[in-house]
Amino acid sequence: MSVIIKTANLTKKYDNQVSVDHVNMTVNQGEIYGFLGRNGAGKTTTIRMLLGLIKPTSGKIEIFGEDLFKNQKEILRRIGSMVEVPGFYGNLTAKENLLINAKIMGVHKRNAIEEVLEIVGLQNETKKLVDKYSLGMKQRLGIARALLHYPELLILDEPTNGLDPIGIKEIRHLIKSLAEERKITILISSHILSEIEQLADTMGIIHEGKLLEEITADELRKRNCRYIEFQVSNDNKAVMLLEKNFHIFDYEVHEEGNIRVYSHLGQQGKINKLFVQNDIEVYKITMSEDKLEDYFTKLVGGGTID
Repeated sequence: MSVIIKTANLTKKYDNQVSVDHVNMTVNQGEIYGFLGRNGAGKTTTIRMLLGLIKPTSGKIEIFGEDLFKNQKEILRRIGSMVEVPGFYGNLTAKENLLINAKIMGVHKRNAIEEVLEIVGLQNETKKLVDKYSLGMKQRLGIARALLHYPELLILDEPTNGLDPIGIKEIRHLIKSLAEERKITILISSHILSEIEQLADTMGIIHEGKLLEEITADELRKRNCRYIEFQVSNDNKAVMLLEKNFHIFDYEVHEEGNIRVYSHLGQQGKINKLFVQNDIEVYKITMSEDKLEDYFTKLVGGGTID
């Protein structure tokens, strides 16, 4: 498998503030790489460096196996991107906007505009002025613009930001189809855990400028711990009983009386009986697995993504 993006100790400083701190990232050909982190974690700064929009303070960027800053013009011709909110002329149609962009980008392929509009599902919205587009439609139009020159690599910075659930689902479906059907390598940044969890083949988790870990979706699933979750009326009393009667110490107490027990799987009936006999009401018992949010919380030492 070819490596499409590789960074070595990529660092960006602004005066005394370190925005990106020695990031070593690897994106492989054909995958969707989810770049996950809180707002302000360093995602956009990293992406701007990958696109040559800002220069790193130190470190190295290789894209398609070449040093970005030694062959930037040729490399960027093979990349499509959408950074933050896409800007368009609101008093023009989608076609008119894309025609301007095609001329600037030197795209001369016949029917290129019609093809990308169909890819993003806007082929029936060509007469409407962009001012009349919903945010989700504008995001899809931004992706259409990024696809005009048929890139091998697509870099998307927060493409679902501000969208409603339907808009998020549409963008998710589009990104998956670009990877699966058109074999485009995609790097997508987001602070929305559930979206990255559903999309990415590999996840890179960045926190306070540091890339804490890169993990494949398969590896994450293997690491997920099974547990029994009890929702009870008195969690303090319940955990005392777990320790005293079952010698259970591998548990976590969450809000609203939820206790996750990571051992003694299959003994939820006996534990439930113990609680009931000691006048603890049990509202719910579920078998579950840790999700990306749990993993992220443990990795960054508390807190969740915005």
